[in-house]
Amino acid sequence: MSYVVVATWRAKPGKEAFIENIVRTMARLSTTEEPETIQFTAQRSVDDPASFLLYEVYTSEAGFEAHKETEHFKEYVLGQALPNLAHRERAIYETLD
Repeated sequence: MSYVVVATWRAKPGKEAFIENIVRTMARLSTTEEPETIQFTAQRSVDDPASFLLYEVYTSEAGFEAHKETEHFKEYVLGQALPNLAHRERAIYETLD
């Protein structure tokens, strides 16, 4: 069974490109540097450029917790993205194997 995180982010006005850069960076680093990350797919709404959808799959809840402890999560998500988001929401799922 995999641990799935679906997050929606809304950039503050004028911060859309900045948030896109962070999302791209996190997708790359999460999949290349975190062995427990199975998938990290980032999407941007075609109708609303301030809206982003992150679909993340980890081997387990512990894998997700390890993701949140990485230096790149702390730097890019906590340090840079959060202050530039108008809204952030997460939902947690488990795959039905």
